[in-house]
Parts: sequence; C-alpha cells; structure tokens
Amino acid sequence: MKLILLIALTLGVFGQPSQKPESQKECPMHATHTQMSERGEKGMGFSQTVTTHHFLLNSNGGVIQVEAKDSADSTNRNQIRMHLGHIAKAFQSGDFDIPMFVHDTVPPGVPEMKRLRKDIQYSFAETPNGGRVVISSANKEALEAIHRFLRFQIEEHKTGDPMAVR
Repeated sequence: MKLILLIALTLGVFGQPSQKPESQKECPMHATHTQMSERGEKGMGFSQTVTTHHFLLNSNGGVIQVEAKDSADSTNRNQIRMHLGHIAKAFQSGDFDIPMFVHDTVPPGVPEMKRLRKDIQYSFAETPNGGRVVISSANKEALEAIHRFLRFQIEEHKTGDPMAVR
C-alpha cells in the first residue's frame, strides 16, 4: 500500500508537464525585446513589425539599413528616411540619445563614438523601401567602437546579420 501511495505521489509531482509560459509575452527575454520594440516605435517614429533592420560590419565601419517590408508602404518608408537622415546628423554631432532610449542603456561603443566623432563620418542615402546610414572611419579605435555598436544592434534587434567584418 505504501508503495502504491509513493508511486502515485511521485507521478503526481513528476508526471506533470513542466510549467511553461503560456505565451511569449510571459517569457522575460521576449518581454524585454517587446519593450525595446515599443520604445523603438516611439523613438524612431515607425512600426518595428512592418520594417526590417540590418546592421552590417565592413572594414571601413558599417551600415545601418532599415526598409519597409511592403514596397507600397510609403508612410513607413518616409518615416524611415526621416529618422535615418536625423540619426546621421545626430550621431555626427555625438548625440546618441535615440539608441540609448530605445535600448534603455548606453550601447557598447557609444562613449568612444562620441569622443571620436570628428574621426567618424555618417552619410544617409535613400533606398527603394527606406534608407541607410553608412558609418566610416580610418581611426582604428573608432572602427572598433563602430563594430561594437553594430554588433550590439544585431543582437538587440535579433536581425541575424553577420557579426564578422566583411
């Protein structure tokens, strides 16, 4: 009888499926990403769900590129262009308030990028569905900071972009 009771209790405790969050919103990692996306919409002025971010590293620095997923979405395309044009000017002057707001932290590389702003060039260009900011420098310390900043963006935005310099 004790053996049957012990088996029943064991199955009752260990036989239950593990408790999993019922939705991604209950998972702390998903909640953090959702909060970042919500701040991103406020800070950038366009939907994070109907746009695609890419952060690319190259030997001269890198590229921030944002595109509306739907080529007919002129509203988000225009907001992307306005935002990235503003970002290029803000970063050139050492103003990284928007990424600090979006990520709720000082992204890696930002202190150096602020300090070395005269050694870093930022240029905005339109793309068919949005735009890009090309970041470049000949200064080795600035390049390392740019790459740290872009790698952080890749991780935070979960873009899947390569982390290696190409």
